[in-house]
Amino acid sequence: MTTEATTPTTPVADESTVLARIATLLRELPDAGLEDAEIGRDTLFHDDLELESIDLVSLSGLLREEYGERVNLALFVADLELDEIIELTVGRLADFVVASLRATEES
Repeated sequence: MTTEATTPTTPVADESTVLARIATLLRELPDAGLEDAEIGRDTLFHDDLELESIDLVSLSGLLREEYGERVNLALFVADLELDEIIELTVGRLADFVVASLRATEES
């Protein structure tokens, strides 16, 4: 009898699913007032959602709860220039999440 180690596989992250999940997490942020906000790929965190830094910290925690340590918003934002942070869209964050998930699936 042979025994083979099996690893649970998860499907490759789907961009639209991740985008929808991030939109849901944003709407659930306490005190952000985004319950009825229309959130899409081109939605800007700064101009459209008017998020404060504390909201991004909360979002970072929610992303870690959702996807684990493999998605680190703080490290992602730390690599951005100030103008890139101001122009950060939900779509770009979704792309980062998908890339992070795929990188861990491939390794």
